[in-house]
Amino acid sequence: MSEPATPRDNPDEIIEAEPQRREPIFNLPGIVIAVIAACVAIHLIRVYILNPDQDFALLVRAAFIPARYSGQYAVEMWAFTSPLTYAFLHGGFPHLILNMVWLAAFGSPLANRLGVARFSAFFAVTSLAAVALHYVLHSTDVAPLVGASGAISGMMGAAARFSFQIDRSQGKPAFSGAPLPIRDVLRSRTAMTFLGVWMVINLVTGLVGFTPGVDNQIAWDAHIGGFLAGFLGIRFFDRRREFA
Repeated sequence: MSEPATPRDNPDEIIEAEPQRREPIFNLPGIVIAVIAACVAIHLIRVYILNPDQDFALLVRAAFIPARYSGQYAVEMWAFTSPLTYAFLHGGFPHLILNMVWLAAFGSPLANRLGVARFSAFFAVTSLAAVALHYVLHSTDVAPLVGASGAISGMMGAAARFSFQIDRSQGKPAFSGAPLPIRDVLRSRTAMTFLGVWMVINLVTGLVGFTPGVDNQIAWDAHIGGFLAGFLGIRFFDRRREFA
């Protein structure tokens, strides 16, 4: 009884290989795309549609201004909304582009891990934590604070708690494993190197103002407020999972 022919026995037979699976270059979660789209759209409207007076009026209402909460001014509805809306305003195109790149890099794995609702809550809480520390140090300042970097710093803090471990098994990059205890983060060379570099860059850009295209100094204290909120609070937002 003859055996069935195999490709090796019949070299003329063409075997169609299965196409290799390729991940898309840009695999951003919908919620991250939505935040980026909102920030970009608002900035384009400010630059190309609003006149200077209208843009100033928007800035006064939507930016976080510490002096608004010092008791010297009447309380307006903007006092309740600007601690969140300030994150969607930016000081210029370099400021906007830099923040959106970091948001895509650190927000994508975190959003895939947390889901839309928890990621949105994380974004809001870290934004609030950023302005809270800024207010403590600059309670009478009238300079407006804008930018999503406080929340993005919170995402960086969360990344440190995962020690940057990424799981791509489902085709969507997400942080893998449970958030590390703080003592384990302090023992991680990767995490500690990142924390050290982040702190130095944050202080230098905040105190000296080395960020290209940004005339005003960076609110380094707001970055620290957001970072600490993300670093210390990620366990409250993380979905319960079973880990092997």
